[in-house]
Amino acid sequence: MMIEARSKSILLIILAFLISGLFSEVNATHISKPILSGARTEYTQGEKIVVSGWVNYQDQPTSDVLLNAKLLRADGAEVVETFNISDKQGKFSFEFEANRLLPGSYQIIITSQCLEVHRPVCTYQSTTLAIDVKK
Repeated sequence: MMIEARSKSILLIILAFLISGLFSEVNATHISKPILSGARTEYTQGEKIVVSGWVNYQDQPTSDVLLNAKLLRADGAEVVETFNISDKQGKFSFEFEANRLLPGSYQIIITSQCLEVHRPVCTYQSTTLAIDVKK
């Protein structure tokens, strides 16, 4: 009878650990977001488009975060896609050539791909900037 009670106690403890492990995975997410700094919204044809900023994770600049940047036409068609990693100060920069762009409206979408170790729980936060290219 004492062995049976002890076995039940051990079983309950193991079950409690398993259940707590399941719930801790549900709440584990990595939320980093690209924040733009001094972004311009108007460019002329032939001018280099430069978009820079920093990666915010828990209100701190974060290094080694993979970022994806896409330049899209007004109709949603992708013009170019590129990747970059935030530096030691959490800063990033992307450059796009505007010499082949037609005058018009475009969007730049920068998405945080998170740190490699956080990829399974990454929320892929984005920042979008609308720009105009003039003749």
